[in-house]
Amino acid sequence: MADSVAKRVARLRDQIREHDHAYYVLGAPTVSDRAYDQLFSELTALEAEHPELVTADSPTQRVGGAPISGFEHVDHAIPMLSVDNTYDAAQLREFDERVAKGLGGETYRYVVDPKVDGIAVAIHYESGVFLRAVTRGDGKVGDDISHNVRTIPSVPLRLTGEDVPKKLEVRGEIVWPIEAFTKFNQQRAGEGKETLANPRNGAAGTLKQLDPKNVVGRGLQFVAHGFGQIDPLLAHSASELFEQFRGWGIPTSPYGESAASIDEIIDQLDDWEARRRELPYETDGLVIKVDDLDQRDALGATSRYPRWCIAYKFAAEQAESVLRSVDFQVGKLGTITPRAVMDPMQLSGTTVRHAPLHNFDQVARLDVRIGDTVVVEKAGEIIPQVVRVVVEKRPKGAKKILPPAECPVCEGDVEKDEGGVYVRCINPSCPAQLKERLIYFAGRDQMDIEGAGQVVIETLVEKDYLAGYADFYSLRKQRDELIKLDGMGETSVDKLLAGIEASKQQPLSRVLSALNIRHVGASTAELLADHFGTMDAVREADEEKLVEVDGVGPELAASIVQFFKSKEGDRAVSGLANAGVNMAQPKRNQAEGGVFDGMTVVVTGTLESMSRKDAQTLVKSLGGKVAGSVSKKTSLVVFGEAAGSKLQKAKELGVETMDEEQFRERVGR
Repeated sequence: MADSVAKRVARLRDQIREHDHAYYVLGAPTVSDRAYDQLFSELTALEAEHPELVTADSPTQRVGGAPISGFEHVDHAIPMLSVDNTYDAAQLREFDERVAKGLGGETYRYVVDPKVDGIAVAIHYESGVFLRAVTRGDGKVGDDISHNVRTIPSVPLRLTGEDVPKKLEVRGEIVWPIEAFTKFNQQRAGEGKETLANPRNGAAGTLKQLDPKNVVGRGLQFVAHGFGQIDPLLAHSASELFEQFRGWGIPTSPYGESAASIDEIIDQLDDWEARRRELPYETDGLVIKVDDLDQRDALGATSRYPRWCIAYKFAAEQAESVLRSVDFQVGKLGTITPRAVMDPMQLSGTTVRHAPLHNFDQVARLDVRIGDTVVVEKAGEIIPQVVRVVVEKRPKGAKKILPPAECPVCEGDVEKDEGGVYVRCINPSCPAQLKERLIYFAGRDQMDIEGAGQVVIETLVEKDYLAGYADFYSLRKQRDELIKLDGMGETSVDKLLAGIEASKQQPLSRVLSALNIRHVGASTAELLADHFGTMDAVREADEEKLVEVDGVGPELAASIVQFFKSKEGDRAVSGLANAGVNMAQPKRNQAEGGVFDGMTVVVTGTLESMSRKDAQTLVKSLGGKVAGSVSKKTSLVVFGEAAGSKLQKAKELGVETMDEEQFRERVGR
């Protein structure tokens, strides 16, 4: 009996996988929804009666398990690079010329596919079984979202077909098809809930859910467009590889085409743009890739983009609407940003109601007023922005938009930057500022407190557990109370407390960056930490000593002194020190007598063979100091593509300059 049940379960799983492949990959369903549901119901019932037969790759396991406490960080074995953008035929031909030159006269072909506007993910399989799914993140490190991705029906939990690699990393986009997104929003509206802004943001928010049950039924889909590690790799071209993907049950775009030349692609640009609205999901351009995989390897990549690939972006779509009001948002440094509230309009396939106006100088330049008809477009097809006013449609009595006389959140005093464009709330206790500062403090590039995401921090502020940076380090005493908060729980709280404890060991540069000192970013914080060594030395430095640091000018020095002299700054630093947070910078291991020994080096522009940060690290390892701005004390400026004012200033001051090739020769790379 047991054997017959096991065989029936295995058979049902195979049938369901075959039907999923036909529906999601081939787009040609082979059974009715009712027949499919009957198979699924039978499998569910048998697994309930025989739980020992349940496996992780069973179709029933898509329904979502227990909520997780947070997202684990995962390193990408091969970086997930971005794709460089181009906007006209001339730039496409320039790209083609670079490809031809890089391949030395070899014949090559392209594959062309719509640029899917979704969330980039990498899905890993081992011996054909789903292992994990990871977001792109910063390209080097992403978040493990396996618990949510395994609920998406188009993602196979077990691959089918022949010659499935032992290790396979498929890269693509999680998208929310327009029809499914519209249906979800209609349902929310019917329930009196706020609707989601657009499919891409909706998909991003869905994938950030800690409870996978919130993902089930929303209709998200996966579309493969690339790959990472494959062992063994048996294909010689992307066209061949994607045929294999489809045979293994991996959904790929059915709209891709092959082209023998860039002129063939350019001739079809208008047709592609006309067809974009017929596609089931949002797209914002085309992706053009060299087909042959060996030729891709020969062309290589810069630190940011593959040289064998380019994205052609469609022209931004514009729409008109009436600006009804303006609301004001407050940032972590008190910056008050005006935001346009408009009649709903359809733009690039989504409903748009809001657009940032950036600052009040921008409001004045546009001469935009309440009641105006405005033209809106999406910057990069993502962020709506007001580009101009239709003055001839201006109604009588249209009201000018004025800066607020007080903070819209705390009603505190506001002031405009001297010589600047921003209006700020100057109340350091403003609740809006506090939340933003704490979120920034805990961020990955600052104190990197795992488990301290935006929702958690907002909850802790609202419940009066957090009123300053040092309060993070006293949360352990309130563990039992935190566990009782909605959305927390024992596992989540313990992970948060462990992340807080680990953050105490961050170097001084991270602490300085996390303090939200005006004008002090990560690079300046590192310069200060390397120069002074301890927090006490930074606190005691006057403006004269601070400007001795390469890259620190009078305005920045004044801002640093003002912070440490203020009650809020003194309280923040003292609180962190008393909590046991590290207040020193570790000594760097520098090569004595290195090629940059005693030199101050500025790196500017885009380098092809390495990132700017990697170049700066190399300079430091060879005895040099890295500065963020050019002055008479600068010894050398290393420049890449699109180097701007820093290179010009170096030439004006007579500072030595070298391009990337000369830099690599100097360091022996």
